Amino acid sequence: MKKKKIILGASGASGFPVLGACLKIISGETDFASCLIMSDNARLTLVHETGKQPEEYEKYADYVFSPDEIGAGPASGTFRTAGMVIVPCSMKTAAGICSGYTDNLLLRTADVTIKEHRTLALGVRETPLSPVHLRNLYELSKLPDVWIIPLMMTFYHHPEQIEDMVYHMAAKLLAPFGIEAKEYRRWNGL
Repeated sequence: MKKKKIILGASGASGFPVLGACLKIISGETDFASCLIMSDNARLTLVHETGKQPEEYEKYADYVFSPDEIGAGPASGTFRTAGMVIVPCSMKTAAGICSGYTDNLLLRTADVTIKEHRTLALGVRETPLSPVHLRNLYELSKLPDVWIIPLMMTFYHHPEQIEDMVYHMAAKLLAPFGIEAKEYRRWNGL
C-alpha cells in the first residue's frame, strides 16, 4: 500500500518542538510519509530555540525539500498529498498564503494545497495578534479545508510537563488527516 504524504512546512516563528513531535508521530504511522520544507528563517529559529541542527529534525522526514526548490514535486497539484501542516506558521507566512504570494516552495506548496482542496493546518504562532494578523487568519479560516490551530497551551488533559503540551498540539495539528496520535487525550466532558 502506498503511503499518503503529508507536507510539513516550517517558517521562522517559535514552536519547533511541535514540529519535531509532528515528525515523530508521522514516522510511527504505517499509512503516512512526511515531506519537510523549512524556510531559511525556520532553520535559524530552530537552532536558536532548540540548540539542535536542522538535520536532527530532517532525519524523521521521509523526504526533505529546500525552500528554493520551486520546481520540486510539492509545487504541483499532480504531486499527490493528503495535505499540509505548517508549524510553526509565522504571521508573514500566513500573510503570504492569504495573498497568494508564492515566492518559495513553502508558500507555493500551501497555495497548491488550497487550490487542490486538500487539508491545510496552520499552527500559527504570534502574540498578541494585531488586527492585520486577525484579518489574514479570518480570511484563511473561510477557505474550505483550512484549519487555523494556534499553538496554545491546554490543561484539560492534565499535562505534567511541557512535552505533554507539545505532543497535544502536534496531535491536534495531525487530527484533520485522520491520525489518532497514541498519547492524545481528547476532551470527554466533565
